[in-house]
Amino acid sequence: MAPRHSTPGLIGRRNECLALDGLLEGVRSGRSAALVLRGEAGIGKTELLKYLLERSSRCRIVRAAGVQSEMELSYAGLHQLCAPLITGLDHLPGPQQEALESAFGLRAGIAPDRFLVGLAVLSLLADAGGGEPLVCLIDDAQWLDQASAMTLEFVARRLFAESVLLVFAVREPTPEKLLGGLPELLVDGLRERDSRTLLDSVVTGPLDPRVRDRIVVESRGNPLALLELPRGWAAAELAGGFGESEARPLSSQIEGEFVRRIESLRPDTRRLLITAAADPVGDVLLLRRAAERLGVDVDRAAADASELMSLGAGVRFRHPLVRSAVYRVATLTERQDAHRALAESIDAQVDPDRRAWHRAQAAPGPDEDVALELEQSAERAQARGGIAAMAAFLERAVGLTQDPARRSQRALDAAQAKFQAGAFEPAAALLATATAGTTDELMRARIDGLHAGIAFAQGRGREVPPLLLAAARRLEQFDAALARGTYLEAVSAVIFAGHLARSPGYREVGQAALGAPPVEVPRVTDELLDALAVRLTDGHAASVPLIERVLTAFSTENVPVQEAMHWLLLAGVIAADLWDLERWDTVTARHVTIIRAAGALSELPLALDSSAVVHVFAGDLATASSLVEEVRTVSAAIGSNQPPFGALALAAVRGREHEARALIEATVSEASQYGQGLGVTVAHYHRAVLCNGLAQYEEAVAAAQEAASHQEEFGAPQWALAELVEAAVRSGAADLASGALERLSEATQACGTDWALGVEARSRALLSEGATADALYREAIERLSRTRVRVNLARAHLLYGEWLRHEHRNGDAGTQLDLAHEMLTQIGADAYAERARRQLEAGGTKTRRRTTATSTELTAQEAQIARLAAGGLTNPEIGARLFLSPHTIEWHLRKVFSKLGITSRRQIPTTLPQSAASA
Repeated sequence: MAPRHSTPGLIGRRNECLALDGLLEGVRSGRSAALVLRGEAGIGKTELLKYLLERSSRCRIVRAAGVQSEMELSYAGLHQLCAPLITGLDHLPGPQQEALESAFGLRAGIAPDRFLVGLAVLSLLADAGGGEPLVCLIDDAQWLDQASAMTLEFVARRLFAESVLLVFAVREPTPEKLLGGLPELLVDGLRERDSRTLLDSVVTGPLDPRVRDRIVVESRGNPLALLELPRGWAAAELAGGFGESEARPLSSQIEGEFVRRIESLRPDTRRLLITAAADPVGDVLLLRRAAERLGVDVDRAAADASELMSLGAGVRFRHPLVRSAVYRVATLTERQDAHRALAESIDAQVDPDRRAWHRAQAAPGPDEDVALELEQSAERAQARGGIAAMAAFLERAVGLTQDPARRSQRALDAAQAKFQAGAFEPAAALLATATAGTTDELMRARIDGLHAGIAFAQGRGREVPPLLLAAARRLEQFDAALARGTYLEAVSAVIFAGHLARSPGYREVGQAALGAPPVEVPRVTDELLDALAVRLTDGHAASVPLIERVLTAFSTENVPVQEAMHWLLLAGVIAADLWDLERWDTVTARHVTIIRAAGALSELPLALDSSAVVHVFAGDLATASSLVEEVRTVSAAIGSNQPPFGALALAAVRGREHEARALIEATVSEASQYGQGLGVTVAHYHRAVLCNGLAQYEEAVAAAQEAASHQEEFGAPQWALAELVEAAVRSGAADLASGALERLSEATQACGTDWALGVEARSRALLSEGATADALYREAIERLSRTRVRVNLARAHLLYGEWLRHEHRNGDAGTQLDLAHEMLTQIGADAYAERARRQLEAGGTKTRRRTTATSTELTAQEAQIARLAAGGLTNPEIGARLFLSPHTIEWHLRKVFSKLGITSRRQIPTTLPQSAASA
């Protein structure tokens, strides 16, 4: 049975109301949900929110509405929604509390990470109900400021078991797909019968049937059109249809009706409406002060405008189209007068940013005083993490600046802010303004550097090195330390661009870096620059001693946190290039720790992914799997789309062919798109690992050759040579294998680590015979046993066992193959374990295949949460790491306990199955 609705706007909305009722029922049962109502102006989205409000008994309600003129004020919409819940800040974990207080301007400090703000809002909403469900209604979400919209979208994606309902109303069409991916309800026009019913409810006089038909057809079922269009028609038009037809978009027609009503009002009433439309806050006292400055009798004008706007606890327009119609019909002078009156009515100590913004809108031309105020507002926005607002303030300041040099400086600052906010095209346009007005070489260096950043962000990584080199050369005459830092950025860029880098390449960038000006007191980053410059110009062997010193420094706590955060990822790359798993593990683990402590969540996926690869090499696939799952969780939460190197390494070692091939294809595609040649090489290396495990040796040869063809790159090309030796020997291409071994030996001998020399010995054994081969296999096993590189060690046992079988030493072969099978099975390297099993069975030893997973096995997310709980983390700590609320973590742990048959967290370590651990 359809619900009864007293509100005319809900005639014909039975299905929509039932959907909202279902969401309310779910939230009262402990389930969270989010919904986006989409539809054109006047279609009834606001009425549906009102319906939801009326039905939300026994729920706590918080509301917000976007305002077009407030879109540049960071976190304004979020503050509006969370203001009633602000007392709950005291119950948040420290970092979350500090982030949200900074965002709302309640504390001074560094700009908070926006994802930490999102996590804080998630926790705040989850705890806000106090035993009651929480219903959050956000109208006109298309006009939310960017920071608020991104935060609420983040929160909506993370809701699960908190008893929170988030419902957004979005006017379509919008320039971008706002809140894309969230559940949607498209609000279409009413059916003809319902349209007629609604129309008849508002027309009191005679209505010609043909006129009724025309209105119904032209309104296309839009309720606001049906309610408002007849108000602008004369009685003769309604009774007989004696009016002119207008072929305009429906929203334009509705707005046009409001415009006609506005134009018929007295001048002081118009001034009141224009001033109200210019103020996004809806503050009645502010409106009164501003209107009185304009000489308006507020009470009289408000009464005259009562059909369009009401003054109560706040200023409320009849419909958002009224506000836009009022502002559009105003002349430029009228708008400027309204903004000036509002600015003069705002206390600069209480709300300096809105005052500055209104002053800027009121300025008829360049105004240095206002531009300075906007700069100060930009600084406050930056401190709150409102980069988009900071960029808007600075961009407006550019337009108010007359002095060419100062205009260029502000344009550059605005471009930097636009870049940080992800607005790359506007940033480039502002850079053009900055460039046109300056001959300052220092500024031009900054401009070159920012052009490089934009190129990298837009996936043009191969264009970045020359831009950074140009910036570094300009900086040499001003600041040696800054120039060296920029040279290091150029070196890093060319390392990741690899063979896809445009000229200049490795050697040219290295030579330029060698010529960087010296500094009096070198830092570890200066040593890093020198070491890498030698690596790029003189090769692997010459750079090893320098790189070892740098790695030792980065492995300690002595490197400043900011430098460590920026360069530890590169330190991991050079540790891998040095075949040094211990220091690779140390620097990646430190990178993750520092990023977590700093709350720099946008950097977290890269750090986690690097750490996952380390654990794959170490044969700890359970930890690697947990890290890969966390990469997916964090990436989904923050919208990151980096190549999945950790997942690829995991799938390749496991031998999961379908999954690995899909990841290889995606990685090659994404890395190529972004100009990351090193990423393409890494993908081909993992294809060789996969194919060697599956005994697909000819394809392994092709993949390894592709990876090894770029020997100037770091890490993967050298590892690929070992894969090439194995695949070529198994394919009968001894000459190819010998050439690869010679090149491999150059790299491994230079490094001198047990990992490097163990792999070389294993590879050399494949091309040797008799006692020499036997001794080399034993050397390989001995050296690799002294490392944590368990996959390579297990593969050494496998190759030794296969060779022993070929030599008909079946007893010794069985020992090695059995050990290899056991190790590879425990690791989870299924394809290589299957190779060992087949060899054992060929020698007469029966083995069992691994059993398939049962239906009670933990999901990847459950296993991840279980491992974190077993490690001693609390529910809030696990939630902070996985971007989930503590309520959701508790819900997952209850499922874990049920599946494992346990009752407490203390029992998890002893009951967590290996199958779940490596799921």
